[in-house]
Amino acid sequence: MKTKEYISQNKEKFLNELFELLKIESVSADPKFKNEVDKASDFIVAKLKLLGLDNVEKIKTKGHPIVYGEKILNPNYKTILVYGHYDVQPADPYELWDTPPFHPQIKNNKIYARGSSDDKGQMYMHLKAYESLKETVRIDFNIKFLIEGEEECGSDNLENFVLNNKEKLKTDIIVISDTSIINNDTPSITVGLRGLTYLEVELTGPNRDLHSGTYGGAVDNPINVLCKMIASLKDDKGIIQIPNFYDDVKSFSKKEREAISKAPFNLLEFKNKIEINDVFGEEDFSTIERIGIRPTLDVNGIWGGYINEGAKTVLPSKAFAKISMRLVPNQKSKKITKLFINHMKKICPTTSKVQIKEHHGGEPVNVSTDTVAYKAAAAAFRKVWGKEPLPTFDGGSIPIVSLFKSELNVDSILMGFGLDEDAIHSPNESFGLYNFYKGIETISVFYRNLSGNVK
Repeated sequence: MKTKEYISQNKEKFLNELFELLKIESVSADPKFKNEVDKASDFIVAKLKLLGLDNVEKIKTKGHPIVYGEKILNPNYKTILVYGHYDVQPADPYELWDTPPFHPQIKNNKIYARGSSDDKGQMYMHLKAYESLKETVRIDFNIKFLIEGEEECGSDNLENFVLNNKEKLKTDIIVISDTSIINNDTPSITVGLRGLTYLEVELTGPNRDLHSGTYGGAVDNPINVLCKMIASLKDDKGIIQIPNFYDDVKSFSKKEREAISKAPFNLLEFKNKIEINDVFGEEDFSTIERIGIRPTLDVNGIWGGYINEGAKTVLPSKAFAKISMRLVPNQKSKKITKLFINHMKKICPTTSKVQIKEHHGGEPVNVSTDTVAYKAAAAAFRKVWGKEPLPTFDGGSIPIVSLFKSELNVDSILMGFGLDEDAIHSPNESFGLYNFYKGIETISVFYRNLSGNVK
């Protein structure tokens, strides 16, 4: 039986298995879901064992478990390391979901569930691709699976694991499916990811909430102060006003920018899809460039005072905000974090006190298109999709990719199959059935393109 035929005959089985995984509420950022995250790790362990992998482990960390398994058939074969994650973003706000986030359903040929695209659905394609090859052809490559449970909250414990297990993770190729393609008519391979630094700001005024009539006008309001501070971080053209923020930002050549612009992009469709009247950003850059090769600063959440129903006339003691900055080549997350903290302390008025908590970060990544692995991935897309994939820059971040490069000295092939319309991190996240099955087939061809290539 041919591999493609095996995939076709097992579509329902593959989908049912994925549904089992999607039903598990593995939200890593919220402690109340700890048992569910653990349950998801057990699910992956069981599936790796069913694949006949050796040394399958559920590795305890200070946070959520890491799952590892391998099949080393011949030390002379190429070794592929597959990275993915089984944890998901919080599903809040639940009321905005059309269907319950952890009860996967099929509508319009899409799987609707939290984690369907990011990253359970895409990660699971690799398990099914390996199974499909194992059942239909002679495997002549080695494989290692490294599936974590903390990608959505920083991958701090995975970083320590990588640093302490370089020999265990030694590989020729790393492949990750946690990105997207341009559309189903235009396949693509991600060659750039932005880095990230994520912080939480706490601003304190008086030592307790005050009566807004008794104290209003005489005491500075922390919410007003924090809003003013945040508003000053960018000008009306979208330029970040933190001193030295842009010092290390890579300048792309005219030729490089022309290559980026080759990706099909319809500005009207972009605006209509998210129902905005106009786009915003640095005026010397296109929307594609603003997303892919320019840094950002965004408020991800802001709160303080009384926010429940009805009225309570208080002048709040505290105000809070969560702020993320996406970084581009040559910027370093630690440096940008320090610049941000120093600047916020400098602009904080004497009426208030500011404290800043660091959550997590990661470095930007560029991937070479002139490697055996990239060419094998491109060839897989050509065979399965019938088109040459375009190299693209993704605005998102996968913190561990830069560490793989620095510590394992291997580029990661960012071979994702999601779409912009998948609404990852948002209510009604989805993943197309077409993309799920096409992804399994493409990955299986990618593995075979690398197989038989001895070191």
